[in-house]
Amino acid sequence: MSLFLIHIEHFTRARGTEPALAFAGDSPEALAEAIEDALQRPTLFARWCALQHEPDKVPVALGALDPAASVRAESRDLHVELEIRSTLPMKIIAQRLTWLIGPHWDLRNVK
Repeated sequence: MSLFLIHIEHFTRARGTEPALAFAGDSPEALAEAIEDALQRPTLFARWCALQHEPDKVPVALGALDPAASVRAESRDLHVELEIRSTLPMKIIAQRLTWLIGPHWDLRNVK
């Protein structure tokens, strides 16, 4: 299992561009729950697939899940630090983060 350290500079701007997929909560804890859910369960991926012109042609591998994934959020002034523990590759984690919070995050480290 890898540990991904993610930095969100302005939490209030952390929203995805597609309303059907974007994070709508108001706290770092709610964001951690939303990300954890996106990594553990197929709901967000299914919503994204439904938005595609040809959902049947979406590669199954893009819907990979990690039922043991965990996310912790810590608020520091206006920014948030996330710790994501998962067996999923960064490509999948980045996909889910971008759907939820758009480009408003930076990968700081992987352990």
